[in-house]
Amino acid sequence: TDNGPGIPSNLAEDIFIPFFTTKTTGTGIGLSLSRQIIRMHGGELSVTSQPYCETSFLISLPIDTRRPDR
Repeated sequence: TDNGPGIPSNLAEDIFIPFFTTKTTGTGIGLSLSRQIIRMHGGELSVTSQPYCETSFLISLPIDTRRPDR
């Protein structure tokens, strides 16, 4: 969670598209790559934002209950 300028609701899903960026510098690959890696592990990356208040990213990953050491 941060307290930056936030993400407009109409761009909330666009930020996960490869090479999409609203910044003048950067590649726009970070969030797309992060979401892809998390999904490969059976998880999800989501965002909620209140412009000019806060933006939060939530990473959800499954628990592997098949491992004997748990």
